Amino acid sequence: MSADSPSASAVDVPSGQPARVPTPPPGDPRLARLSLNQWTTRGWSLREAVDGCVRAGVPSIGLWRDKVAETGAAEAARIVRDAGLRISSLCRGGFLTAREPAPRAEALADNRRAIEEAAEVGAPCLVLVVGGLPDGDRDLTAARERVADALAELAPYAGRHGVRLALEPLHPMYCADRAVLSTLDQAIDLAQAHPAAQVGVVVDTFHVWWDPQLPQAIARAADRIASFQVCDWILPMPADNLLARGMMGDGVIDFRAITHLVHAAGYQGDIEVEIFNADVWAADQDAVVATMKRRYVEHVV
Repeated sequence: MSADSPSASAVDVPSGQPARVPTPPPGDPRLARLSLNQWTTRGWSLREAVDGCVRAGVPSIGLWRDKVAETGAAEAARIVRDAGLRISSLCRGGFLTAREPAPRAEALADNRRAIEEAAEVGAPCLVLVVGGLPDGDRDLTAARERVADALAELAPYAGRHGVRLALEPLHPMYCADRAVLSTLDQAIDLAQAHPAAQVGVVVDTFHVWWDPQLPQAIARAADRIASFQVCDWILPMPADNLLARGMMGDGVIDFRAITHLVHAAGYQGDIEVEIFNADVWAADQDAVVATMKRRYVEHVV
């Protein structure tokens, strides 16, 4: 019997616990907006991830640039298109906080390439992780100003290519090395200097669930919400805090409360499951997708 059969005895990964709900079959209307971010099934190539989505009835996929590079953007676009899937996002651009002219120019050039790749594959948005403090730097204000300056150069270029830049605030523990934007309000402040079609924001539950101003910030974001990503905050946190993301229901986040806020703000796009977790990556990837579907209908929608 298929692991995707509602009557099959299924086990969730990576918890090893019996599934609490049946696996939604392909065509289940509750899956209509579900997207698999490629990093959740990191062991799969782009083609394998697309085939996995088709088998499972997941209608959308979030692409990563390294996976796209393995096939080339044109071939990646063809693979996704021929499978009948949507693309929810391309990850990632950003890292825009360099002080010196040479690394700054290199970062801008790479982001222009990323915008071109997003346009070629047909991704509606390019997720930006803006970067942390350069080595030896302690000036957060100046780092954020450099991000704003870079956006002033990149936003019009993205607009000409029909791509929306999506600023992703990261949890404050990543402020020093990955993102000097730590709250949704900070991301909205930067985005509002540009047309909404050029610059939006990402609401990622892992990064924003803790924020006491989150309800007001999501309402304020409104049509700036370019991507909605979900995964859980698990304890104890692993030694590598990049891998602290868990399967929905394995941690502490109230997903339905955040989903309600995002919907109320007017967002009608895909809901992308993005999990960085060594145990998830080590598991059978079809079992990961099956667990993802069960947890999505149980906890998110």
